[in-house]
Amino acid sequence: MATQSTAERARTPRRDERRVVSNIVRGSIGNLIEWYDWYAYTAFSVYFASVFFPSGDQTAQLLNTAAVFAVGFLMRPIGGWVLGRYADRRGRRAALTLSVTLMAAGSLIVALTPSYGAIGVAAPVLLVTARLLQGLSVGGEYSTSATYMSEVASPGRRGYYSSFQYVTLIAGQLTALGLQIVLQQVLSPAQMESWGWRIAFVVGAAGAVVVLWLRRGMDESESFERAASEGEQEESGPARGSLRLLLSYPRQCLVVVGLTMGGTLFFYTYTTYLQKFMVNTSGIAKPAAAWINFFALLVFVVLQPAMGLLSDRVGRRPLLIAFGVLGTVVVVPSLTLLSHTSDPVYAFLLMVGPLAVSSLYTSISAVVKAELFPTSIRALGVGLPYALTVAVFGGTAEYVALWFKNAGHENWYFYYVTACVLISLLVYIRMRETSDASPLDEGASRSRD
Repeated sequence: MATQSTAERARTPRRDERRVVSNIVRGSIGNLIEWYDWYAYTAFSVYFASVFFPSGDQTAQLLNTAAVFAVGFLMRPIGGWVLGRYADRRGRRAALTLSVTLMAAGSLIVALTPSYGAIGVAAPVLLVTARLLQGLSVGGEYSTSATYMSEVASPGRRGYYSSFQYVTLIAGQLTALGLQIVLQQVLSPAQMESWGWRIAFVVGAAGAVVVLWLRRGMDESESFERAASEGEQEESGPARGSLRLLLSYPRQCLVVVGLTMGGTLFFYTYTTYLQKFMVNTSGIAKPAAAWINFFALLVFVVLQPAMGLLSDRVGRRPLLIAFGVLGTVVVVPSLTLLSHTSDPVYAFLLMVGPLAVSSLYTSISAVVKAELFPTSIRALGVGLPYALTVAVFGGTAEYVALWFKNAGHENWYFYYVTACVLISLLVYIRMRETSDASPLDEGASRSRD
């Protein structure tokens, strides 16, 4: 019996690790579909800009779609608050299931909305409504997904497992770009602009059905279950997931804002905006720009788990500082050079280099935020300050860039991005290391002091 018991104990860690991987995979696939739906808008906006808005020059129509993109970001703080609060009170799994349902509804509206020529101003109104739903969804998805992955990950490997949030986030964008490339091969430009782009949003809505089934089979976070049980026994103090409780962690909230500001603006500049920059400024053909983005983002995906694993060994703070230093240096020269080239290979190198720098931030940004807060307020603590910052800086990136271009001062945007990364660098230098917190709840409690 003793031998059997020993063998059973030896197998338990392997079973536990398999369960961790299963939960990470189920959560990650859902994350992929969510972000596919979100990024399908940016990938296909070069085709449907003329469908939802009155005729005009290309920059004006892209400016309109960028404005709607920014409006969607305004809902992200509300999503971070509503779904973060829901996740801290009702569970991570329930909140993740709700978020993907909202995203599917938004995608279906975009897919089915008639053109401006058919229904007039109702077309952009419905487009805005769809983006508001998707913004609400993404605001809750990021915080809850970051919280869930950090809580179910094995101790000592949180950086590695949490990096898969950005793996699937970028994979969602790659899937949108991949579908765009396929459709470009089988449909004419006229067909793409007329109805082909709608296929992307139908695919996203259908994928959500699969995600709903997968997420129903996920385990609830043990950290949440333990915190919920302890919370039921305590009658005094602020409620779990409440703004009152969040306000007792002011330093952590400010750290989230500071470390996110430069990272998110840098990220959205070199992912969502750069394809339009290549088409509208560099003069690169739309199909070529799509291929450049696809392969650059493919390299970016591969770097995420490598950087996450590195952070488990050397800490989060050194990687963030490296991003801040390199990000401050690389923006102006890379975008200036890119604006003067139409060579696809050179454009690829000018995109993939900054993305490699960005991976120092993106691979660990979610777990760093999660490690700042205790379980009872983690989803809301990650979600609300992060979503507010992303709404102000990430969500407006395209609009600000196009506004500067329309005003004849496109290069001013380059310095704007640089300044924001520099401010974040100052935060990285002053913040405490978070990766030595083990278990997660104890580290978060210590960081409050």
